[in-house]
Amino acid sequence: MSSITTKDGTQIYYKDWGKGPVVTFSHGWPLSADAWDGQMLFLAQSGFRVVAHDRRGHGRSSQASVGNDMDGYADDLAAVIEALDLKEATLVGHSTGGGEVVRYIGRYGTKRVAKAVLVAAVPPIMLKSAANPEGLPIEVFDNLRAGIAKDRSQFYKDLATLFYGANRPGAKVSQGTLDQFWLWSMQAGLKNAYESIKAFSETDFAEDLKKIDVPTLVMHGEDDQIVPVKNSAKKSARLIKGAKDIYYLGAPHGLTATHADQVNADLLAFLRS
Repeated sequence: MSSITTKDGTQIYYKDWGKGPVVTFSHGWPLSADAWDGQMLFLAQSGFRVVAHDRRGHGRSSQASVGNDMDGYADDLAAVIEALDLKEATLVGHSTGGGEVVRYIGRYGTKRVAKAVLVAAVPPIMLKSAANPEGLPIEVFDNLRAGIAKDRSQFYKDLATLFYGANRPGAKVSQGTLDQFWLWSMQAGLKNAYESIKAFSETDFAEDLKKIDVPTLVMHGEDDQIVPVKNSAKKSARLIKGAKDIYYLGAPHGLTATHADQVNADLLAFLRS
């Protein structure tokens, strides 16, 4: 199995396909790199080298007791990039992975980065506060924590429906798509998934977003029931200098699966631009 070992001894699994300009992928909570397979296969067949890792505590990476926060995640992404000596890479992040990409740039700069792509990403900050009145109340995230602590298997089955918008009239989401969400989620360590909720909901990425100095594409579904578009992509696009943004009518949080053809085409066009 392909993996690197971080400074604190955590094993980080990664996949590395194809040849050409480099694109890295950071996945959402509580999934694994497999959530990017549709994009990775498409781009590998389109002349790109694609690299994706399982976040610590998720998928095939080891279930570390510490480092389950955005700084830890960014450091792990940096460790993968440096171990493989990736240069001029486009960093792509979905949901929590979008936060990981933004925090990586905030901590490490863009010396190895050519472009960035944020897909249904959590920045600038999800949690409601006096400074962020449009955010989601803490009770939303407390309910996530309670749900996975009590019965994570059923919780993930229920969450998949919202993730892919399968609860919307006329939605065409296969049982296989819902099942794979459950499978990937169940691979995540309970402690890791639990602590990651605080990381993706309470981290403030505003200053990191302002440090992005490479071409950036922001993509988001307008019917995202997990990370509402008005409090995330719309704000991030204003904080990133020169960002390009695309909004998908009726698309859910899991648009990389439900709207794969559109997302892939737009991603490819941005990579080639």
